[in-house]
Amino acid sequence: MPYAHAKGTVVRGDTKSGYNRLNTQSECEMPKKAYLADHLSNGELKKRYRASLDPVEARRWHLLWKISLGWTIKNAAAAVGINYQYAFKILKKYNELGEEGVQNLKKKSVKHPRGKKPLLTEKQFQELTVQLKKRPPDGGIWTGPKVARWIETITGIEKVWNQRGWDYLKKSKYSWQKPRPKHRKGDPIEQKKFKDNFPLTVQQLRTQFSDAQIEVWFFDEHRVGLKPIIKKIWAPIGERPTAVVHHRYEWLYVYGFVEPKTGKTLCYLIPRVNNQWLSLVYQAFAEDVGVNPEKIIILVEDNAGWHRSQKVKIPEGIIVKFLPPYSPELQPAERLWSLIDEPLVNESFKTIDEIEERLVTRCQLLHTMTSEIKNLTNYHWLTYD
Repeated sequence: MPYAHAKGTVVRGDTKSGYNRLNTQSECEMPKKAYLADHLSNGELKKRYRASLDPVEARRWHLLWKISLGWTIKNAAAAVGINYQYAFKILKKYNELGEEGVQNLKKKSVKHPRGKKPLLTEKQFQELTVQLKKRPPDGGIWTGPKVARWIETITGIEKVWNQRGWDYLKKSKYSWQKPRPKHRKGDPIEQKKFKDNFPLTVQQLRTQFSDAQIEVWFFDEHRVGLKPIIKKIWAPIGERPTAVVHHRYEWLYVYGFVEPKTGKTLCYLIPRVNNQWLSLVYQAFAEDVGVNPEKIIILVEDNAGWHRSQKVKIPEGIIVKFLPPYSPELQPAERLWSLIDEPLVNESFKTIDEIEERLVTRCQLLHTMTSEIKNLTNYHWLTYD
């Protein structure tokens, strides 16, 4: 009578010989247990797995712990979500190196000798970073060509391309920037005090006017006119852009208001800066933002003479706060001017009316650019919300 194997294999013959053949076949099909070196005990592998903060290393410890419990490499790999070949490599490295073989080496930067030999040794490069903090030998400003000439001098190389000087400026973590003007008379202590105390000032006014909505706006003026504004632009390589200029001195003023927390703006085009015009602008601003007993505006501005004039008429519901003297870097409204100037750069206008027409369209567009303006004007120290 034939005997049936568990997998359906039929074994024929007498009972004894059939039993022997069946037993031998079953032993051959049993998976072979993987060898795991005894660097760490089962419990220690489990602790490494649970304590690891690196996800790659945690998965490797998990695999080794499973194998220590008697799991096959194939089943352990499937359980932790990796393929068999990768699991086999992990096990092999652990057996050879112990805990060191489990480390995630990709976290560590490895220096590979690629490309050509650097122009500067590490010591020479460090010397360059020191020199860049000083004036160049000609007393001017550092440029790519000047750095290239300095490299020629320090290394004795006959010719260093100008581009290599630019490369080393970038390698030194330098970029081409226009400095932010900072007045010589500006007081850093007073500026810090203003930034630290301003959120407290806003909170005190909110407590004082608990039944009213409090908004914080910043205000400044900006002059534009028939004197052309020249700025860098992107242009095709090999073609030098030109800008027609005709210097004349007739001006128009932009009175700009910005609410940094929302990016809202209001702009007024005015022919003069004095206390009479400022009073009219204040009145228009109060009407446009809806100042009333239930809505109070804190308006922050600089110390210009016409701002502090006793002749200026400030509408009820507007509370004016002044920046420290000589502190334009604390004025978020200053960030509006580059955006307002954009339609005027590198162009020549015949009359101031043409500029006014261009700026009307531009200011209407700025009113919709709340997200971009918020990113520009919501300074990190404005923490009153």
